[in-house]
Amino acid sequence: MRETDRRDTDRHEPVDILLVDDQPAKLMSYEVILRELGERLITATSARDALRHLLRTDVAVVLVDVCMPELDGFELARMIRDHPRFEQTAIIFISAVHLSDEDRVRGYEMGAVDYVPVPVIPEVLRAKVRVFVDLFRKTRQLEALARDLEQRVAERTAALEASTERLRESERRRSVALAAGQMGAWDWDVRTGDCVWDPGQYRIFGVDPDSFRPTFEVIRPMIVAEDLERIRGILRSEGERQTFQVEARIVRPDGEQRWCICAAAVTPDERGRPARVSGVTIDITDRKLAEERQLLLAREVDHRARNALAIVQAIVRLTTARDPQAYMAAVEGRIRALAQAHTLLSESRWQGADVRRLVDEELEAYRRGGPRVATDGPTVSLPPDRAQVLALALHELATNSVKYGALSVETGALDVAWRFDGERVILRWTETGGPPVRKPESRGFGTKILEASINQQIAGRVTLDWRPTGLACTLEIPCGARPKSALPPDDAAHAQDVDAGEAPAAPQATRIPARKTATAHGA
Repeated sequence: MRETDRRDTDRHEPVDILLVDDQPAKLMSYEVILRELGERLITATSARDALRHLLRTDVAVVLVDVCMPELDGFELARMIRDHPRFEQTAIIFISAVHLSDEDRVRGYEMGAVDYVPVPVIPEVLRAKVRVFVDLFRKTRQLEALARDLEQRVAERTAALEASTERLRESERRRSVALAAGQMGAWDWDVRTGDCVWDPGQYRIFGVDPDSFRPTFEVIRPMIVAEDLERIRGILRSEGERQTFQVEARIVRPDGEQRWCICAAAVTPDERGRPARVSGVTIDITDRKLAEERQLLLAREVDHRARNALAIVQAIVRLTTARDPQAYMAAVEGRIRALAQAHTLLSESRWQGADVRRLVDEELEAYRRGGPRVATDGPTVSLPPDRAQVLALALHELATNSVKYGALSVETGALDVAWRFDGERVILRWTETGGPPVRKPESRGFGTKILEASINQQIAGRVTLDWRPTGLACTLEIPCGARPKSALPPDDAAHAQDVDAGEAPAAPQATRIPARKTATAHGA
């Protein structure tokens, strides 16, 4: 708008803007956003209240919440449009829920000129309302001028009517483009194929406005064929269809594909066939990508939850103890091992967990009082499911060592070393200096969890060597394709459990207390 026009507009009397919402807090927020426009703001908390205000005053713009009790925004828009006095009143819907294409078409058919999603962006809402306020004022000015000129100069009536019609058509195209959030606006002459674009349209299509001349023949190859055919079908559909909205994909000259929403209004010729199509294009590629990421994340969360619950179920079913307190300590210790692995995976956004951190977190509490525990190995990141399995295996080995093995006496020592051969992580757990070791006659929970999780679930390998000097265990963890979804609880549940319970917790050195292990007796 030119500066002189802006000053003239500022001198006008304020016009009425009707705000309709059943929540007073939202009405107050709209008043704060629109206050700087300098117009009169009228609030209504229901559709009936809004109709009473409309019957008493001439409103430039109606801002309506879609979801309201009694009468929703769609019904209110229909009632407003049914009254001859409000046929041209601008109606803007505000929606806090995601509207489908069918809802949007329904809204446009009932007279809406635009939608504003929640959360509301103040600048966008003010821009949209300002457009229709200006259009309201100019329409009133044109009507007054037409009446005045008709009374004074009859011979200029024809020229004035033509000028007014051109101005109204120009304002209509401008209002549609700006109402779409200052995105790409266009106009297509169906008979000639010529198109008129604004700068936003050139930007969406990724072309240079100085060298690109938009015509239907030039634009057609840039629209995905099936989407173009769908648009043609809409234009060929029977009956009068004044507006339509459709999603379409375009391919830029550099090969990049973009998702867009095309909202348009059709102007028919004297035979009722489309003569001109005008509308806006909104680039929704980022929204589409966000929806895909959200869907992928939801599936991943569901997958992780099932895995964790299945493992916890196996722990609960397999753990035995002589009394409730021992049982609770055993279960809590094993679940804490999974929780610690979960924390490490969360830090990497579930990309993987480092073997060194899994080992250090498990054995940190036993490093006090001298170099009893030695660890050595490269930095290797395990996939999430394998990291959970290794965390539980390390917990079983450490707990067993505290109860029966090298970590149960002051003279005992533990060496944990691992390497990566390109396909597998090979971890060696070697205990020395502990009580005499002999191979157990039956399998405890430690042995079962190692075999079920590593051998069966991730197709790895567990080797237990009960040497007289202490337990030597080798874990081979493959790093290839994703393993099965969860620890198979049934196989482990049917095996006889002879685990005598959990050892007393070691002194707290990190957030997670000492974890369990499988050595001679407990394994």
